[in-house]
Amino acid sequence: MNTHQNKVVKFEDLGIKEYQPAWDYQEKLMKDIIDTKIKNRDLPAEQHITTSNHFLLVEHPHVYTLGKSGHEENMLAGIDKLKEIDATFVKVNRGGDITYHGYGQIVGYPVLDLENFFTDIHKYMRNLEEVIIRTIADYGLKGERSPGETGVWLDVGKPYARKICAMGVKASRWVTLHGFALNINTDMRYFEYIIPCGIKDKQVTSLKRELERELTPEEMEDIKAKIRKHFVDVFEAELVVKA
Repeated sequence: MNTHQNKVVKFEDLGIKEYQPAWDYQEKLMKDIIDTKIKNRDLPAEQHITTSNHFLLVEHPHVYTLGKSGHEENMLAGIDKLKEIDATFVKVNRGGDITYHGYGQIVGYPVLDLENFFTDIHKYMRNLEEVIIRTIADYGLKGERSPGETGVWLDVGKPYARKICAMGVKASRWVTLHGFALNINTDMRYFEYIIPCGIKDKQVTSLKRELERELTPEEMEDIKAKIRKHFVDVFEAELVVKA
C-alpha cells in the first residue's frame, strides 16, 4: 500500500481530440506513474516518491473501439461503410466489447493510482457509475446499475431498458486506464453499425433523446463541471486544473 497517499487529481479538458493521440497520452501518464511505483520498491518508505493522478475529459471524432475480450462480429459495418460515415475502427487494451465514441459525447479517462484511494477494481467501477448517476440526476434522470453489466442505465429490468453511459477500464499495478462515455448530443445512428458492448437486446440513449432537446454548448460545459464536482465527492479527491 502507498504510504504517501495523494488524492490530488490533475484535471485536463482535451477538447476535441482524435482517439489514438488521446489513448497514447493516457498510456504515457500511466507509464510515468508505474515507473514511479517501480522506483519506490527500491526505496525505504520514508523516501517514496508520491505518485500522480489524472482525470481527462475529451470529445472524440467518430470512432469504434473494440476491447481485448470483444468480438469483431459485433462491428457490423465494413471498411467501405466506415469511410462513408467518416468513422475509424481501433482495437484497444481495455476490458469490454465494442463501443462508439463521437461528437456530442463526453468521454472521461481517469488515470489514477488506486493505491492513493483504495485497491478495489469493483469499487472503482461502482464509483465511476456513481459519478454519472449523480450527474444525470441533476437533469431529472434516474440512472441505475444493471446487474452483471457495467455502465449506467435507465429503466433497468424493463423491456425498454437503455444504456446512457458505457464504461470499460484497464488497470495495471493498480493504475487505471480508459473510463466512461456519456451520451449527451450523440448522433445515435452511429450505434446502428455495432452491437453495443456485445449486448443485443438492450438499447442505447442520450441526454438529448431523454430530455427531447439539444443541449447547448454552455450546457455541455455545465455537464463537465457537474462530472468534476461529483468525481471529487465520490472519490474524496481534490481536483486541480493542470497548468
